[in-house]
Amino acid sequence: MTTYFVEDTTVLLGRSMRHITRSLDTIITVTITPIALMLMFVYVFGGAIDTGSVPYVDYLLPGILLITIVMGTSYTAFRLFTDLQSGVFERFQSMPIARSSVLWAHVLTSVVSNLISVAIVVLVAMLMGFRSSASVLAWLAVAGILTLFTLAVTWIAVIAGLSAKTVDGVSAFSYPLVFLPFVSSAFVLTDTMPGPVRAFAEHQPVTSIVNTIRDLLAQQPVGSDIWVALAWCAGIMVVAYAAAMATYRRRIS
Repeated sequence: MTTYFVEDTTVLLGRSMRHITRSLDTIITVTITPIALMLMFVYVFGGAIDTGSVPYVDYLLPGILLITIVMGTSYTAFRLFTDLQSGVFERFQSMPIARSSVLWAHVLTSVVSNLISVAIVVLVAMLMGFRSSASVLAWLAVAGILTLFTLAVTWIAVIAGLSAKTVDGVSAFSYPLVFLPFVSSAFVLTDTMPGPVRAFAEHQPVTSIVNTIRDLLAQQPVGSDIWVALAWCAGIMVVAYAAAMATYRRRIS
């Protein structure tokens, strides 16, 4: 059964990746908004924001990477919705393939395409002056955290793609997720926020993830933030995966 699942997922992953490579404008579209935000905050607002001795582009980048991933996963929801509406899922159900491989193919496609988008954003940030003293191991840790975050958000996107009734409703799940970095340590120090806002910002998932990535890129001790970040990502992923699979079973029954 495991062998069949891996083989089926690999075949369907190839199908999804061909869709991506045939429409590279999807990746370009996903990266345009985060890059525009980065340009605006660095060159318009950056001079008015005090981040101490840390260049603002270095401070800002982790939050921009999370926004890039959230926007990328909205396309996963859209691709799932399109497959459902076109009847592709029904055809898959008539074939001798592992049922969950259909969803995992979309999820793994999301991971690959989002890592490409993240690499593009990092390259643009380097052109804007971003520099990192991080070691290879630190960069691998950053990649691991971003991958785990992508998996967590993608499973939320799967739920949206399976549940949405209209195209407009497909991407609605991403709006609050895109908003979260703005009420975190991603753009400004939480110390500058009013009490209730600061309390929310310091105890929501994005802040611990952003702080961990920022410290890793700066080759600074990460402290307990990394464990909080990993716990948030893993917890969200497990709950979203269970909900997505339950939704999938109801949808195809």
